[in-house]
Amino acid sequence: MTPSAAPGSEPAPVPACRWRFPHPETADENGLVGVGADLEPGTLLAAYRAGIFPWSDGPITWFSPDPRAIFPLDGLHVSRSLERTIRRGAFRVTFDTAFPRVIEGCAEPRRGREHTWISPAFIEAYTRLHDLGWAHSAECWCGERLAGGIYGIAIGTWFGGESMFAAERDASKVAVAALVARLAERGYELFDAQVMNPHLASLGAVDIPRADYLARLRRAVAARPVRRLGD
Repeated sequence: MTPSAAPGSEPAPVPACRWRFPHPETADENGLVGVGADLEPGTLLAAYRAGIFPWSDGPITWFSPDPRAIFPLDGLHVSRSLERTIRRGAFRVTFDTAFPRVIEGCAEPRRGREHTWISPAFIEAYTRLHDLGWAHSAECWCGERLAGGIYGIAIGTWFGGESMFAAERDASKVAVAALVARLAERGYELFDAQVMNPHLASLGAVDIPRADYLARLRRAVAARPVRRLGD
């Protein structure tokens, strides 16, 4: 069994991926690259390094959309109302203190989305990556209550956001703002948001061509941050 990563240490090594992914540029018009493989740590990390991410597990599907949504680390849009919420200190933000609760919050059905792609298999796979030091969360608290959060994967100076949730208004936005500030402060270069939607756009996410994203990704995963996200 691969040992868990200790706090402040490098992520634990994982077995090499035993699958070969198609090149992202072979994706169809919807961004679908392939079907199959597994959700083992080595498989997931190899996919992210290649610019590919999973989106379902029955069967497992792999995507690399064009265009690709990213958060500019120097250009997060903070509305006046959100800025007032942050200044007022309505929420307290922590990192990597409640990863299982964040991913479970992201998986819960909500109005307008009765079904979610975050299945028990995904929860198990990403919690395992968190235990190994590769997956991270930002938690937004209102008192002792978890009000929202976001989770994702960090490789080199790249961070891939997977999902976010809010049990209270603006909680996920506060978590994203805090995460962007932490990534920028620690020398990260690329914050992947995968596929654009109105919520991401309201926070300042932008679309870039897949080829541009892949070039930035190669540089980011090969670099080292000033300080790791989980330290």
